[in-house]
Amino acid sequence: MVSTAPAQDAPAAASDPDRPVTSYRTDLVTVLLGTWFTIGLMVDAWAHNNVPELETFFTPWHAVFYWGFIVTAGWILWTCRAAFRGGRLPDLRAMPAGYPPAVFAIGGFALAGLGDMLWHVVFGVEQTIDILFSPTHLGLVSAMMIIVTTPLRTAWARRTDPARGLLGLLPAVLSIALGATLVLLFLQYANALVYSPGRIMLSLINDDERLSSDMATSILVTNLVLILPILALARRWALPPGSVTVVYAVIGALCAAITGFGNLELIGGLLVAGVLTDLAVLWLRPAPGDRGRLWAVAALAGFFTWAIYLAIGFLFASPAGPSAELAAAALPELYTGIPVVQALAGLLVAVVLTATARPGAVAAE
Repeated sequence: MVSTAPAQDAPAAASDPDRPVTSYRTDLVTVLLGTWFTIGLMVDAWAHNNVPELETFFTPWHAVFYWGFIVTAGWILWTCRAAFRGGRLPDLRAMPAGYPPAVFAIGGFALAGLGDMLWHVVFGVEQTIDILFSPTHLGLVSAMMIIVTTPLRTAWARRTDPARGLLGLLPAVLSIALGATLVLLFLQYANALVYSPGRIMLSLINDDERLSSDMATSILVTNLVLILPILALARRWALPPGSVTVVYAVIGALCAAITGFGNLELIGGLLVAGVLTDLAVLWLRPAPGDRGRLWAVAALAGFFTWAIYLAIGFLFASPAGPSAELAAAALPELYTGIPVVQALAGLLVAVVLTATARPGAVAAE
């Protein structure tokens, strides 16, 4: 599980060659358990959005969520068991690279979970937007973010890169996808992926400018949450084709759960956009030092995602299918300009990130 010397699948950490390192298998188990943990949160989010009679902390959905935490925490503590031998305080240097923050986050999550139970007993169970601003919920998601991104930190710290291809980088890709999912969960009020096709078209044709501006703002926020994980991976590794689809699929699963699986057309469109972006990755083959290619991938991801999003809105807005009346009523500036704006937003973020790239990557370029 954990070794004290570099191995082919577990090279030493860049910051400290003497620190133990985890194997690929260990990190894969960590991220799979983190996926269970996150699925529990998705199920709980579904319950809060779709079960109005929810009035107690002790629910089947909380059971799935907290058991996911218990099993994930147990695995991480077992992985770090050498650090707890021979003294009162854990020896952080005996923990594998990337794991010490997770150990502290486990304690933080346990305290926030206890606080959440007491909060629900005193104030009841949240049912509206207040769920996203509950102090105990913010504590839970902050600790959870640190826990589920552990495999990303371990992969980032290693001296040598994993095996080529998506499989070699899968723990890191899944890990950052889970982290992005948590971010978007707590930005539900600005999540364009929970719209229905009818709501999309209403925002494109309605004279009330607030509807259009709300959708445009939600699209921008969601676009940034989708693109940033991809660019973060691309700054560290040669991005393997398939990574974008994995990130989009994990985030899409959350958005489907929140809506009670009432927006599957949009989630299907999101996966199509992920595949198209991965084809662009396969064609361009961006590497950490290839600024222009990273810029192109970010711009194409934004354009593909939101052009397809608006097309899905038009195609499925009416049970009878697309109509000439809907097409005529939609404002052309919106449905032609929104994908372009998101492409430019992706490009801007890519320019900023690559401008602060590691010196080694710039030198290599």
